Amino acid sequence: MQKEGQERLAALLERWRPAENREQIEFLASQLLQFAQTGTDNNRHDSRWDSSTSVLITYGDAVRKGDEPALVSLTHLLNGHLGLLARVVHVLPFLKSSSDGGFAVASHERMADHLGDWDDLQALAQGRTLMADLVLNHVSAAHPWVQQFRQRREPGLSCVLAPDPQAGWEQVVRPRSSALFTPLQTEDGMRPVWTTFGPDQVDVDWNSEVVLLGFTALLAKMVAHGVGWLRLDAVGYVWKEAGSSCIHHPQAHLLVKLLRALLDTMHPQGVVVTETNVPEKENLSYLTPGDEAHLAYNFPLPPLLLDAILRERSDLLNVWLNRWPCLPQQTTLLNFSASHDGIGLRPLEGLMDQERLERMLEQCERRGGLISHRRLSDGREQPYEVNISWWAAMADAGRDPTRHQRERFLLSQLLVMALPGVPAFYLPTLLASGNDEASFRKSGHRRDLNRERFNAEALERRLNDPDSDANHNLNALKRCMTVRSRLGAFHPEAALQCLSGASPDRVIIRRGTGDETLWAVHNLSRNRIDLNLRTLAKHDQWCDRLQDSAAVPNRLTIAPFSVHWLQPC
Repeated sequence: MQKEGQERLAALLERWRPAENREQIEFLASQLLQFAQTGTDNNRHDSRWDSSTSVLITYGDAVRKGDEPALVSLTHLLNGHLGLLARVVHVLPFLKSSSDGGFAVASHERMADHLGDWDDLQALAQGRTLMADLVLNHVSAAHPWVQQFRQRREPGLSCVLAPDPQAGWEQVVRPRSSALFTPLQTEDGMRPVWTTFGPDQVDVDWNSEVVLLGFTALLAKMVAHGVGWLRLDAVGYVWKEAGSSCIHHPQAHLLVKLLRALLDTMHPQGVVVTETNVPEKENLSYLTPGDEAHLAYNFPLPPLLLDAILRERSDLLNVWLNRWPCLPQQTTLLNFSASHDGIGLRPLEGLMDQERLERMLEQCERRGGLISHRRLSDGREQPYEVNISWWAAMADAGRDPTRHQRERFLLSQLLVMALPGVPAFYLPTLLASGNDEASFRKSGHRRDLNRERFNAEALERRLNDPDSDANHNLNALKRCMTVRSRLGAFHPEAALQCLSGASPDRVIIRRGTGDETLWAVHNLSRNRIDLNLRTLAKHDQWCDRLQDSAAVPNRLTIAPFSVHWLQPC
């Protein structure tokens, strides 16, 4: 296995660093494998995922209790209330950082003080798998590499990306409106450095061996403390070449292959997840080779689902479902409605016209949402994401915001659960968190509208209150996940067929084959719908798995915003 791993890494490294000779490549491969040997003794050979697999997305300090380390408080919450919803837990960046919700990483060694320590992270991993971020594109301006760059010392001098700003960067695709270069004061005067995501996030130079070795060491430490799933944050931006768009460069794809090879040596059933909030074809390009990511975020789903629910029109959603991608074996999509970021709009390119998009944005603003923009190469600014809590987005636009809010919310999560792939849930969304306007006013960061933190004692009272929205949401979804876990039709790689055409008020999909086939029926309107089940299949008796397998009539009346999981009895 050791020799196999070294040969695989060496072959990838020859492509990664073509100017180096075989001896240098083999030495670098052996250095990388030394880190891999310290990763884990995990030799399980079970499947990476099945019908019971789901991901919970949460910040490490989502819940706080006095001076208790936040990871300890989070562990208590997950053990006490989340059940099957937390089989895989994505703990958002937990390393010491200076800004951007942890994504401006200031140390690859130390965890954020208020979260606890590496032992607390390992305790959180007991009985579950952790997913963690490798923030590959950049480090904080406070990171040692950047401080060494300021002092003109190695290794930082080789790690920070500081090309000539006039070298031909006109075609660079930007995810932000901030300046592409930020001047840093160094011992040799002001030096411009590349800052894709803002002045506190300094891009690293992946030409440097030190960068590759440093991130490999970090990966090994994460795996040794319970991390099995690896989220590659903003991986599409890591490689820059003058005259190009500097996004999805072949070297970026090669880096994904390298990291997958390294994870395979550390954790045989590990999962690589790419995060590229871009148009669908670009996003899927990290899955289609079959040897890059295992999972990719399904970015078109949140805005299409939001549009369908707000307009009570499922036509665009159905058109998109009708051309679901065919992916290589052991690759699939991470399906979600909400995350710690906003609802990305770039994935709608080619899927939704401008007029319809503007109406959706207006509906979100009526519910307290804000719109963030990015800067195009010609200087114009374009909507980039909607910043709004998913729970607030599910509110009614009429006099009573709570009318059908629970039903819309549950519908949205059940549709996420019914699609091929692995469902993911964002903790504040499950806890019925509204727009956190207080945090937004304090920070000025629009994404903070959807990043509420909770007091442990107050949250415990809410979760024990049978009338609270949080109690309702969690109990409903835990029950649905229990049902889902027993249904082979919901295996992440099971077949999908959309049966609702471009229907304006419903989504009907068929999952699985043979005796396990299941039909998931969704009413996306406030009107009742009559459905003749014989139009789905020629069966005399049907049962609804969401209703304890109760028999349902062949002529089924579907209540507003309701869902049925149907199988022949």
